[in-house]
Amino acid sequence: MPIGVEYCKAENGKIISPGKDSPPSNKKTSSTKLLYLKFSHTSPCFRLTPTTMFFDSHVHFDRFVKDGTFQDLLDHSKEAKVLEMLAIGGSSEANALSLKLAKEHPGRIFGCAGYDRDLATESPDGPELRGFLENPLVRAVGETGLDYYYTAETASEQKKLFAENLALAVEFEKPVVVHTRDADGDTIALLKDYSNAWKGDPGRLGVLHCFTRDTAFARQVLDLGLMISFSGIVTFANADPLREVATYVPDDRLLIETDSPYLAPVPMRGNRNEPAFVVHVANRLADLRGGSLDSIANLTAKNARTLFAL
Repeated sequence: MPIGVEYCKAENGKIISPGKDSPPSNKKTSSTKLLYLKFSHTSPCFRLTPTTMFFDSHVHFDRFVKDGTFQDLLDHSKEAKVLEMLAIGGSSEANALSLKLAKEHPGRIFGCAGYDRDLATESPDGPELRGFLENPLVRAVGETGLDYYYTAETASEQKKLFAENLALAVEFEKPVVVHTRDADGDTIALLKDYSNAWKGDPGRLGVLHCFTRDTAFARQVLDLGLMISFSGIVTFANADPLREVATYVPDDRLLIETDSPYLAPVPMRGNRNEPAFVVHVANRLADLRGGSLDSIANLTAKNARTLFAL
């Protein structure tokens, strides 16, 4: 199970098998098949229905595979009803792993391949990336984008590599998974060119992942036709401006992610992030947007399936 998780099921409107982490024993429900999920002593108790399904739209699996905890991750995610995940690429190794996992776990893990900004000065193998993108199990291009926070000196090389990834996304009509940090202007400029060149389904251009900018930037991204994905950052204490953005994004452009193994959400800070914890992201968005956890889970899963043509 995910760290600190306990469950109790409801039968005939009452909670059975209560534990110290379970809802109060006098809790009433309207369903005979509810599942209550709790991750830690400080987390809320999540009410999940039989139709609840989460899609984690951004997972880096490499560390879990390397340290032998990948199967635990799969088990945890299934128990938390995180039933579908996008395995993020970004390098030759990450692209190969993404495709391998998509082959081994059809219907649960979906492939993604691209070259990220870290490779901007390394002349990555273009024909190899094309080979990955020709595979139908690879559903998106990325992650790719611009990051001037640490390496502004490579801005020119980053823009060139990003543009090459975007051109491949247009050619293969596969959505792009975009990273941006301290590069708003250049990101929007390149995405405008991409949006104008796109010939595929207008609802499938891509997603700006792990969104951290303001409403004005979100408006530009949305105007270009992309979706916006929120990570555990939306739960952080200092994220009030981001929470404002989370209420602005339209229902049909909203995604959720963990960016595992990074950015564990509150109240799981201090733990290595994993897809099961995307429930916390969805729960915070439900609070902010005035909806139920079930509705946010299924809405964002539907959007992900639309974006990645599943």
